[in-house]
Amino acid sequence: MDQPMTLKNNGQINIILNNEPVKPKPKKFSTTIPNPVVQPKPVIHHQPLKEIEAELKSLVGMDDLKKIIKEVYAWLYVNKKREEQGLKAGKQSLHMMFKGNPGTGKTTVARLIGKLFHSMNVLSKGHLIEAERADLVGEYIGHTAQKTRDLIKKAMGGILFIDEAYSLSRGGEKDFGKEAIDTLVNHMEAKREDFVLILAGYSKEMENFLTLNPGLRSRFPFVIDFPDYEVEELLEIAEQMIAEREYHLSKDAYYKLKEHFLDIKYNRSLKDFSNGRYVRNVVEKSVRAQAMRLLMEDRYQREELLTLTMEDISFS
Repeated sequence: MDQPMTLKNNGQINIILNNEPVKPKPKKFSTTIPNPVVQPKPVIHHQPLKEIEAELKSLVGMDDLKKIIKEVYAWLYVNKKREEQGLKAGKQSLHMMFKGNPGTGKTTVARLIGKLFHSMNVLSKGHLIEAERADLVGEYIGHTAQKTRDLIKKAMGGILFIDEAYSLSRGGEKDFGKEAIDTLVNHMEAKREDFVLILAGYSKEMENFLTLNPGLRSRFPFVIDFPDYEVEELLEIAEQMIAEREYHLSKDAYYKLKEHFLDIKYNRSLKDFSNGRYVRNVVEKSVRAQAMRLLMEDRYQREELLTLTMEDISFS
């Protein structure tokens, strides 16, 4: 019998017995698939603030307001951290006053603040209740206080937003509006743990309003001004609204709009200018004017459907 021998071939050792190679046994591989390594989700710090800042970013202007909201968030957040460490945490009222002309974004901001306070567990619901004089002032003695208390109860856990709040003082000393003011003042301190009051209105009228009750001014630590929009800001708002509706302005239409806003801003050609609200009205009128023009011309090509021309821009 021939002796077995080994040969090396490309690093492989083969055993030859009786001149026949013996194949090595194949390696066994495990069929078990290892569990994938799960990467931990990154911790997103200050998520409530980031969400509100993202929404505020879409609002034109309001740089001072955005800074104030961040300061309020920082104060609330740090106070919670102090409580966790057993330190004294200041208890500050969060009632606010918004001063400015119509259409400057006061209601929108109030709604965002409610959302922020809810996400930080400052308010249990974060909803917004909008009210005006008729919602608070009654028709006989005692009726106003009850209506006001009912409205506050409805707003508990959220924000009570009263626009044109100065109208509560419209009738002087004998008017029931003063009773509404007194009731609000009493509840602002007593229910401040889960209730925020925001009063809004024209700047001058709101300043006068603060003199009606001796304790009124001190109960509003946050007085925020909402200035009128500049021409470029009005154009930006218009373009945002137009883009949301899937339209765009022709070059001539853009300059017609700009010239109109310049006239309003510097020549005061419009008495009751309502900023963003006015821009929205112009956009809606222009869209309707474009629809009428295309209908009369019987033209419905895609680009024509998308474009607002100078002819379409309508102010009346």
